[in-house]
Amino acid sequence: MSLEDFSELLQARERRFIQRGLPPRQRKLLNRVRKVRKKENPEEEFLRTHCRDMIILPEMVGLRFGVYNGEDFSTVEVKPRMIGHRLGEFAITRKKVKHSTPGIGATRSSLYVPLK
Repeated sequence: MSLEDFSELLQARERRFIQRGLPPRQRKLLNRVRKVRKKENPEEEFLRTHCRDMIILPEMVGLRFGVYNGEDFSTVEVKPRMIGHRLGEFAITRKKVKHSTPGIGATRSSLYVPLK
């Protein structure tokens, strides 16, 4: 299936993005995907990328991507239900907030908290 045929199945924003043509860095990632697909065991490959806005295409199904989330590369295994979404949607950039006790001088009552 060509990109033009595939774009007809997508929603408006993704369809327009593909019809305008992929930017050079996304074209480069797509070429790497096609090169990996020609190998014997493409499922074992791990493609690292900073390209979070790449739309997941049908030829990416079954591959593993390392998507950069600002700190490290999150592993994303592409499944058929992910087609049409973007890679960045599956690599969370925020961590869970872990609140602890207030620091020294944070409140008036913390002046009376023993240090240890």
